[in-house]
Amino acid sequence: MSRQRFFITGTDTDVGKTLCTAALLHKAKLASKSTLGLKPLAAGCEETEQGLRNSDALALMAQSTEQLPYEQVNPVALKEAIAPHIAAERLNKPLSAARLVGYLRGVLMINRAEFICIEGAGGWRVPLNAKETLAEVPKDLKLPVILVVGMKLGCINHAMLTMEAIHRDGLNVVGWIANLIDNDMDAYQENLDSLKKQIRVPCLGELPYLTDPSVEAVAQYLTLPEG
Repeated sequence: MSRQRFFITGTDTDVGKTLCTAALLHKAKLASKSTLGLKPLAAGCEETEQGLRNSDALALMAQSTEQLPYEQVNPVALKEAIAPHIAAERLNKPLSAARLVGYLRGVLMINRAEFICIEGAGGWRVPLNAKETLAEVPKDLKLPVILVVGMKLGCINHAMLTMEAIHRDGLNVVGWIANLIDNDMDAYQENLDSLKKQIRVPCLGELPYLTDPSVEAVAQYLTLPEG
């Protein structure tokens, strides 16, 4: 049984990483693959009777055929919707790449899902502490990367800087998704064409502006990555 593992990152926060990750998992389910979505680090959680819960992690769980306890899907849940390292520092619980990698290795070692997506938090260089960023996690696990580009003014610069950083870290981007997040964006097609010329990996989908996007609707615009 072939197994695919991907790390999903974005050009910024709020560019649609979770929606795209959930839609990829849904697409894989439609292709009769067993699926698993993981969100190792989440800031912005609600208090529930079961403990802190993050809406992004729950969205990934809803598209996972492999059902794990919440704490394995989202082992580090922080209540405040701020930069994760700041939220953790306020609790006197500093973050580390080794801790996150350890959680993920434990899950990946015992779970045999065919299609696994690990969603990051924010962009590629989100700090974990004074010395480490979240990029250390996919680097340590040697994960291929899928980049979600939030299509708005400035997206070309954001996308190329992120691509450059990923490649500098020794990882491969295996696909990218263009997600129109600014319905009033000028020169959308020209920006998209420029990105397609400069990002020399497959575009896995072009998402139009959707006022109330569902995972099922978004999945129709996507193709699954190879490898």
